[in-house]
Amino acid sequence: MADSAPYRDDLAEGPDTNAYWLRTSDGVRIRAGHAAAPDSKGTVFILPGRTEYIEKYGRTAKDFVRAGFGVVAVDWRGQGMADRLGANPMVGHVDRFLDFQKDWSAVCAFARKAELPKPWHMVAHSMGGCIGLRALLNGSDMASVMFTGPMWGIQMAGYLRPVAWTLPRLAIALGQGHRLAPGTSIKSYPASEPFETNLLTSDREMFDYMRRHVESEPRFGLGGPSYAWLLSALQECAILATMPSPALPALCFVGSNERIVDTTAIRERMTHWKGGKLLLVDGAEHEVLMEGPNTRRQVTGAAISLFSSFKT
Repeated sequence: MADSAPYRDDLAEGPDTNAYWLRTSDGVRIRAGHAAAPDSKGTVFILPGRTEYIEKYGRTAKDFVRAGFGVVAVDWRGQGMADRLGANPMVGHVDRFLDFQKDWSAVCAFARKAELPKPWHMVAHSMGGCIGLRALLNGSDMASVMFTGPMWGIQMAGYLRPVAWTLPRLAIALGQGHRLAPGTSIKSYPASEPFETNLLTSDREMFDYMRRHVESEPRFGLGGPSYAWLLSALQECAILATMPSPALPALCFVGSNERIVDTTAIRERMTHWKGGKLLLVDGAEHEVLMEGPNTRRQVTGAAISLFSSFKT
């Protein structure tokens, strides 16, 4: 078994969870959390978005464990308690987006070694939706998937798109790819943005939950992305847009007030996903699993219904 890692159960408000350090094929240390369920119906793998960490999904994990599913979640490289890769640890930096697949491979290897119950299902949010889609296309043991606000494109004004590609290329050519991308902040978003203007959730209590995390645990804090992250994310989204969807059942939830990821890219993919279903969550922002209790029940309930349709 992997070495034990810290876990802030006092902040997560989730099920009993053990955390572990995992080492990727290129030597990066990441963190995985596992919560077991008695008489398990299978295992749910939570793929968080950019800036996120295992504990943020504590309440979501509790819902899945109550329904009979074990849960695995991960701190991707560059965030949470995983290794930070840039000179400034508050900048979300990776050299190549495909490096996240090495993290995913390490998580899957951990799950296989631990013989976690099957069938396996994926819950992938935002950046995790981009990583997860690539993982599914590469071939995986997942029986089904639920996406929430998947990052299959990044929302931005039309006039900014050429600059969004050109500036990172220039910065990388000058050896500055690790620098903070313009228009973003070095500060952690929930700690610095007022609730009234935030783009993550319409629920104040859940916003306070996120803020409490980053104020109480400095290792959870992360600011904006680097030039290299931005360029590699744009490139990965563009490549994925040319690829057909994998052959497995998929749910996709998007908030009606989504203002972070490109909803056109989501609609385009889900329209052509055989066995896929797109659901709009009225009044929700980007993080539908961080909305109020009624919305969370709607989203997790749909996932549990889908996952429960598979036999153990």
